[in-house]
Amino acid sequence: MLTLPYRTLIHYKRWATNGLNGVIAETLGRMPADEQVLVLRLLDHIQAVDEIFSHNLEARPHGYQAARSAELPSFDTLARKAGATGDWYADYADTLAPEEVDETIAFSFANGEPARMTRGEMLLHVAMHAAGHRGQVALLLQKNGIQPYPDRMTDFLKAQDASATRQAPLAEVTA
Repeated sequence: MLTLPYRTLIHYKRWATNGLNGVIAETLGRMPADEQVLVLRLLDHIQAVDEIFSHNLEARPHGYQAARSAELPSFDTLARKAGATGDWYADYADTLAPEEVDETIAFSFANGEPARMTRGEMLLHVAMHAAGHRGQVALLLQKNGIQPYPDRMTDFLKAQDASATRQAPLAEVTA
């Protein structure tokens, strides 16, 4: 199986997460305290699941007893961890060999229940899981008059194209 769709999806996830965290960094204080806590809980849950599955992909124990932190971290801590985890996933997807995508890994969920998924399924899971919860955070932002980050896949692809164009060398003009 080809790895390009997984790489694209994981790079998109990192881009969308970083964009959302940028908006939250500037606007979280404008939200009521109870909704700030909801935003932090959603971000913490995304982060916990991302960390659990990064450990699963490396076939090592994750140490989580639930799909959230024992104590709710600050936004700054969550944003920092999300950036590092996003980079880890992007590096992982970039180096994933086609023959590894369908490799099945046995692991345990945070509740101890045994499971088996392929590497590709795990990447799909973390990307889809985060997208759903980013949508919940975006709804909370909108409810409070805050414009969420425009995190459509088409926005990502457009940004990637613009970035590639800026980095491409100009062709020499010959007379």
